[in-house]
Amino acid sequence: MSRIRVLVSKLGLDSHDRGALVVVNALKNAGMEVIYTGFKQSAESIVVTAIQEDVDVIGVSTLNNSHMFLIPDIVELMKAKGAGDKLLIAGGIIPDEDIGKLAEIGVKACFGPGTDPAEIARFIRENVAGRD
Repeated sequence: MSRIRVLVSKLGLDSHDRGALVVVNALKNAGMEVIYTGFKQSAESIVVTAIQEDVDVIGVSTLNNSHMFLIPDIVELMKAKGAGDKLLIAGGIIPDEDIGKLAEIGVKACFGPGTDPAEIARFIRENVAGRD
């Protein structure tokens, strides 16, 4: 079986990536292939890269309270570009009251600061069928 491929991106104007880098390294150590796109990614660039790289998972990180504006754009672009089957997860500072709203539009999980990276890897493995 092929390894799970994960795209990790910093969404919007957010330029703090310490947490994202911890997750990137943990997922690599868990045996996944990880593509990290870095800072200031648009919804369009994230979805296009996810398609080009043929990833199984799109992970977006946001710390600047733009998640309710930018993540819905990712979901719509995923649908429009035929990538709606990819697992979409989010991390960073996402208030509890927004997690349910994001779930309603297709975000499968939100991981906040302090989440054990092994929990993220476990979630991905459990939710990406037929891989790894």
